[in-house]
Amino acid sequence: MSKPLSPPPVAGSGRRELPAYVANGVIGLRVRDMPLAAGMALVSGYTGEHYERQIEAAAVAPYPLAADLALDGVWLSDAPHQVADLEQAYDFASGELTSRFTFTASGRVARVEVLTFCSRDEPTLVCQEISLLVDGACAMGLRAVVDAGGSDGRALRHRRDTPGEPEPAVDGSLLWESAGGYSTCGVAFVTELLGAGDQTPSFPPLRDHRLVTEYGFRARAGRKVRLRQIASLIPTTLHQVPDQQAVRLAAKARKDGFEALRARNRAIWDELWKGRIRLVGASARWQALADAAFFYLNTSVHSSSPASTSIFGLATWHDYHYYFGHVMWDIEAFAVPPLSVLQPEAAEALLGYRFRRLEGARRNARVFGRRGLQFPWESGPVSGEENAPLPGTAAWHEDHVSLDVARAFSFHADATGDAEFLRTRVWPVLSGVAEWLTTRVTRTRSGYDIAASMGIAEREQPVNNAAFTNMGAVVVLTAATALAERLGRAADPIWAKIAKGLAIPTRGRAIVSHDAYRSNEEKGATPDPLMGLFPFGYPADKATEQATLKLYLELAQDYVGSPMLSALYGAWAAMAGDRALSLKLLEDGYGRFCVGRFLQILEYRPDVFPEQPQAGPFFANIGGFLTGLLFGFPGLRVGPGEPETWAERPVVLPEGWSAIEVDRLWIRGRPYRLTARQGAERAELTASG
Repeated sequence: MSKPLSPPPVAGSGRRELPAYVANGVIGLRVRDMPLAAGMALVSGYTGEHYERQIEAAAVAPYPLAADLALDGVWLSDAPHQVADLEQAYDFASGELTSRFTFTASGRVARVEVLTFCSRDEPTLVCQEISLLVDGACAMGLRAVVDAGGSDGRALRHRRDTPGEPEPAVDGSLLWESAGGYSTCGVAFVTELLGAGDQTPSFPPLRDHRLVTEYGFRARAGRKVRLRQIASLIPTTLHQVPDQQAVRLAAKARKDGFEALRARNRAIWDELWKGRIRLVGASARWQALADAAFFYLNTSVHSSSPASTSIFGLATWHDYHYYFGHVMWDIEAFAVPPLSVLQPEAAEALLGYRFRRLEGARRNARVFGRRGLQFPWESGPVSGEENAPLPGTAAWHEDHVSLDVARAFSFHADATGDAEFLRTRVWPVLSGVAEWLTTRVTRTRSGYDIAASMGIAEREQPVNNAAFTNMGAVVVLTAATALAERLGRAADPIWAKIAKGLAIPTRGRAIVSHDAYRSNEEKGATPDPLMGLFPFGYPADKATEQATLKLYLELAQDYVGSPMLSALYGAWAAMAGDRALSLKLLEDGYGRFCVGRFLQILEYRPDVFPEQPQAGPFFANIGGFLTGLLFGFPGLRVGPGEPETWAERPVVLPEGWSAIEVDRLWIRGRPYRLTARQGAERAELTASG
């Protein structure tokens, strides 16, 4: 296995860029360039009332790895201007972030190195080691801090003791309730001081929303001192008394030890990286971008996640919040397909969130006067119900979310070959969405329409027969009918009739975005019919496919730079056979979204939309890029047939690339190897174990 390319170290601070994002799929941290200052923490399934919109939203949890240090009584938090030589390095191979800086006070200089990671082996744990060297003897103070100062809500309780035990099992625990009382998050932490002899810390009570363990000792020149912090964060969705469960797991972590946790985390990352996507012949920059996409997607999901993830994973920052941590169609459309072959257990956890909330989708259909399953446009992370900001304009007409969810279930079953998942999970979802479609369509003289709907482009007014919605409906209805036959179930005969008669708007041979479409209308360049072709899989004939590609590729420069679909343009140009255009559009539609430290891909391309906040890592862009690498350029169509039959067209890669290779994809419960060589009649997908 070749090692991934990590991003270059970053020196200094004060730039307009996002802080480092460290996560494991259950917990996500924003770690500042000076890492001892509290950053931001999100926990999967932990929600509260949004301060402005007053809707359910992902809530900022207490930051578990804050710290402070003092030289001869001068605390860094009181003299942040005395920090210098800031540098950070992110090792994508292990998920470890290393930060370095110097702190000068009272005539002494401390050189500080901070190692931070979120454990994938024990996914409620976050770990940090602070190593210090001073240039002369001095009195040193060290504080480990759980800081809830940036968290809306209140402390319900905190403990320093362990009931019934003579000695405390952990340094402390905190039960934090989110704003509005939506949920609680339990935090417990332990510390260990090395290199300073036996020291007894102090444990002051909760003050200013900060729970602190403090050490004081005499430091000597050249003698390294290390403070280790391990914290467990648990939301109510994982335990009804989360602070007590956090104590149990933090105490276990203390017994297991920091080094053991670190070694197990690195071993799991070694295993994940066996799925690394190698771009043979591409520049080192493109390989680095592919490795970063792989890393950020995989670090943001976990089989233990109690909720699905948001479009930014478990990341947030102060100047953006407009998706509120809600679960939206982007996850099923862009993140689930690559995860189904890279980390299938995590993909199943994302889909498990939707499945556990089927009754909410059923109730959502009822309020619109329909039957079946209508998934909400913006699903609240805990309730699973519609939580679009009032008045909920998009939620009135955005029908395609149900189709995206249904297809993701079907895709995952085809990729994994899990017969039980197909029977107990896919069938209820596909049949429920198919039933909903029978109540959503309108019968016409020539067939069926879907009126007053919204496609991918969120326009001011809905349209009739939005192409992506109708194309998706055909795919889902066809899949539901085929699955009924496969399982020996009774399919409603109208499913096949609607699939055959549903209007697909065209101009000449090309599919266009909706009835009465004009290319110069509002958001007229949005290539939603191309999304219907790939990756959604609408079965168009070759002439229709090529005419649709030609129409929207000619409009590309009017759209590229926008979120979501821009990342797919390189794959679409390859489908049209234009390698030079493929490389150009891959750069314009993905490469130029990468700005700031550690190769985080932003939602909007900043040179095209300078007014937008820098928000990332944005999973629709990342997932679209990975979907193109794994399925688009190799020409794979995942389906119920044998994997060796999935390659359906010649391999066309961006100019200069000679092959895409993956040593291990998980398909049908077995490892497979993918080799897609430029110009080959078909990509090779072969079982490797």
